[in-house]
Amino acid sequence: MCIHLKVNHVKKFRIFKLLLFLFFWSMLFQCENTKKQNSQNNQLTNILSLQIANDLAYAMNLQSLTKIQIGSMPDHSPGSENDTQPMINLGNKLFRDKNLSSNQIQACITCHPLDGRSAGMDRQSTSRGTFGQLGRRNTPTLLNIGFSSIIFWDGRRSNLYDQAIDPFVNPLEMSLTSESELIQRIQNDTSYAVFFSNAFPEDPNINLHNVRIAISAFERSLVSKSRFDDFVNGNLLALNRQELDGLNLFIDIGCLNCHSGFSMGGNNFAKLESPSLYNPNDFGKFEVSGNTNDRYVFKIPSLRNVSLTPPYFHDGSVSTLKEAVERMNAYKLNRNLRSSEIEILIAFLKTLSDKTKSN
Repeated sequence: MCIHLKVNHVKKFRIFKLLLFLFFWSMLFQCENTKKQNSQNNQLTNILSLQIANDLAYAMNLQSLTKIQIGSMPDHSPGSENDTQPMINLGNKLFRDKNLSSNQIQACITCHPLDGRSAGMDRQSTSRGTFGQLGRRNTPTLLNIGFSSIIFWDGRRSNLYDQAIDPFVNPLEMSLTSESELIQRIQNDTSYAVFFSNAFPEDPNINLHNVRIAISAFERSLVSKSRFDDFVNGNLLALNRQELDGLNLFIDIGCLNCHSGFSMGGNNFAKLESPSLYNPNDFGKFEVSGNTNDRYVFKIPSLRNVSLTPPYFHDGSVSTLKEAVERMNAYKLNRNLRSSEIEILIAFLKTLSDKTKSN
């Protein structure tokens, strides 16, 4: 009996030593794994930290360059310092008034929709007038138009004040017979009296001058802000790496040669690279100046909100942004782009969209 108990005790002791050995071995194994895991984690952390540091340095350098070469969109258009909210309200009312078209079914906002996610143009190749008549050129966006010194594709106006009445009396647009008819229609609408009184308390008369001022004030108020502006103004995280690469490429290949300034265009002219690609019967600036050197010369459009405003070019003949970039790739750029580069360039161009709209 005693021998039996002693044997059992020895067995239990051996089992205990084995379990103890296994315990310490497992702890040692776990410790070694933890060290390896910690080492791997540290390596991963170091790699990520280095990558983040490199990305931030890249963004900082590009932000500094962009601030100098492009700049950000100002908060207010030139001339808006004299605009009042009542002037803007009157301009908005005139802009939306269908009674100011010949058959009372079209307003300025018909071709330049602004509400919701609309970006100031109707996305038609060429817009139709109040009787369905087809316009000659693509409708440009009115967003940020206050920063442009060239109005219309052919540059026939240089400021918003002179442009303000044109659409009402253009036979291809709202088709009123005269400026006098425009004023008469406004005068016949009694709801306008209080708007003119508020906008022009010292001279509330309904006349062409006040109409021009009010519409100009409203159009100057149409300023968009984008993620690109956030980046230029100091938010280094506003753009992702692909978008940053696209911006870098935009600068590197010479897009700024034409699309210059914070508006990225809108203040210069350029001659078509190949008139045969467009409407050959549209001679552009020549139709205004009569100068043969201006044949097929057109306004360089701003790239602000470009991804929101297809189709492209003065005749609206290009339906996609990719095709537009491919066509411009063959026009005065420093080198030809690969398809992958076109994709990152488009990614950057989308950052120029108003943040309240949608790509």
